[in-house]
Amino acid sequence: MPFNLGPWEITLLIILALVIFGPRRLPEMARSFGEAIQEFKRAGRKVQEDVKTALEESPADESEKKKTA
Repeated sequence: MPFNLGPWEITLLIILALVIFGPRRLPEMARSFGEAIQEFKRAGRKVQEDVKTALEESPADESEKKKTA
């Protein structure tokens, strides 16, 4: 773990979050956070695929495209 949080610190953070946001709001926030992380990962994979596709195209293919255009 990058922050070296032990079980007591994690428990304290959970209790603090429950006090601040309440038990009804906390699951909604966690769900939104999870969806945001999924979207971020999806976008990262798409960028990786785009870069990989661009690198796999050979320069000869690009010069042929320019000649026909």
